[in-house]
Amino acid sequence: MRLIPLGVAGSFPGPATPASSYLVQVTAAESAASGHEERDWNVLLDLGNGAFGALQQHVDPHALDAVSISHLHPDHCADLAGLYVYLRYHPEHGSLRAGRRHQPLPVYGPSTAERHVAVSYGLSDGESMENDFDFRSWADHKRIEVGPLTIEPHRVFHPVETYGVRITGPSSSGGTTTLAYTGDTDACTSVVELARDVDLLLSEAAFLEGRDDVVERGIHLTGHRAGQVATEAGARRLLLTHLPVWNDPEDSLAEARGSYAGPVEIAKPGTVYEL
Repeated sequence: MRLIPLGVAGSFPGPATPASSYLVQVTAAESAASGHEERDWNVLLDLGNGAFGALQQHVDPHALDAVSISHLHPDHCADLAGLYVYLRYHPEHGSLRAGRRHQPLPVYGPSTAERHVAVSYGLSDGESMENDFDFRSWADHKRIEVGPLTIEPHRVFHPVETYGVRITGPSSSGGTTTLAYTGDTDACTSVVELARDVDLLLSEAAFLEGRDDVVERGIHLTGHRAGQVATEAGARRLLLTHLPVWNDPEDSLAEARGSYAGPVEIAKPGTVYEL
């Protein structure tokens, strides 16, 4: 299993990176070794503003097996509209010309995702995206299977309905490996449970200690609090993401290193992280 950040900016795209989006892949060989169909698997975690362009650098969108949406703020889901256009209007493979996709793409997300995405695209009442998207609502802790990947959602602490996800899949070195993605959250019992003993914790760290203390709790982690979560959970590696453009990444990194003794770095778009 490997992780490729497509966009790592927090709240809106930055000059050098789209907003939040992360591609999780399993190779055909890894899939076969784990007893599943021998083919590549591709699961997308969020698709924020600008991220659909970056996705196309790594995989044909028609090759996606599922999309996981943590919550419905635009920096995590806005480019679902672009993905919909691609799947529907592609001149060779689009559902409008072929009649429909062989199977609509599963899109897992909050309970209001289907209507939210339809409205954001501009569909009228009574119109749907059902030929291209199969919307499925997250249920807290209810696991889903996507080929060799097991995905477990955890409801986390954010002003809107939001889920972090814990993903178990085949390791590039054999056996299994675990990845936890926080989505957007502040520190809470649920995010610690999400990250318990994972091999890699992909954690948002949008706020800074001191500077953002005036903002109410229940919105974002700081680098310090992300480090605390990783320490309490026993995560073996920490990758910080969702930093807004006005943050100096070195400040977030220093905060995390002050509360977490394990390896920690800032997520870089396009970098391949092997698990």
